[in-house]
Amino acid sequence: MRVTVAGAGDAFGTGGRLQTCLHLRPMRPRGRAGAVLVDCGATALTGLKGLGLEPCDVSVAAISHLHGDHFGGLPFLILDGQFRRRERPLHLVGPAGLADRLTHAMETLFPGSANVRRRFDVHVHELSADGDPVTVDTGGGGGAGAVSVRGFGVDHEAGAPALGLRVTVAGRTVAYSGDTSWTDVLIDVADGADLFVCEAYTFDRPVRYHLHVPDLVARLDRIRCGRILLTHAGPQVLARRAELGAELELADDGMIVEL
Repeated sequence: MRVTVAGAGDAFGTGGRLQTCLHLRPMRPRGRAGAVLVDCGATALTGLKGLGLEPCDVSVAAISHLHGDHFGGLPFLILDGQFRRRERPLHLVGPAGLADRLTHAMETLFPGSANVRRRFDVHVHELSADGDPVTVDTGGGGGAGAVSVRGFGVDHEAGAPALGLRVTVAGRTVAYSGDTSWTDVLIDVADGADLFVCEAYTFDRPVRYHLHVPDLVARLDRIRCGRILLTHAGPQVLARRAELGAELELADDGMIVEL
C-alpha cells in the first residue's frame, strides 16, 4: 500500500500545512478497486490535485469526526465528481450523524446541491464506536476491492461521536487516532497496525480534547504497531520538531509511506 499525506496540518493552517487527509492506494490495484481517504479536511481537494492524485479514483472516504478540518472537504469532493462526470460510486464511512451533517454542509455551502441527481451514487455508512467493522466492496473482484473500517470512541467533542479508525485495504492496516486527548483506546486502535497515524497537537501545554506529545511518549512502550507517524501538529510541536526523537516521525504534506 502507498500512503500519501495530502494534508498534515491542524484546523488553522499552522506552518502553511493543509488540513488532515491521507490517501491510501494498493500498490497493485485490481479491477475497479479505488483509492481510500482517511479524513477529508476542507483543503483535501486542493491537496489531492496538487499531488497529482485523481479525486474521482477515490472509492471510500473514512471520516473520524465531524469537524470541518476532518470532513469539510466532502461537499467539494462530491461536487467535483459531479461536474467532472464521475461514474465510480463513492462510499463515505464515519460516525453516527455523518449523513445529516453532510446534507447540512452541502446546503450551507452550495444551496440545492444535496439532492441533485448525479451519474454516481453516494453511499453513507455510519460506524458504531465499539469496533464493529463496516466492510465496503469497491468492485476489485474476488474480494480485492474490500475495504474494512472500524471505529473506536475517543475523547473529543464534535457534536457527534469522535472515532479512532482502523482501515484495512489489500491486507494492510492503517490506524488513525483522529483528534483526541490520550485514552487507552488508542492502544487498541494501533494494535498490530502497519502504520499508526497519531495526532500530535501540543508539546508544552496540553489543550483539552487533543493529543499532548508527552502523554504519547509516556505510553510508547504500550503501543504495538509497525510505524508511528505524527500529524495535526500545532505550533508548539512544529517549533520543537527536532526534539521528537527517532520513534516519532512528523508527517509533512506530500509525504509518501510505502507499506
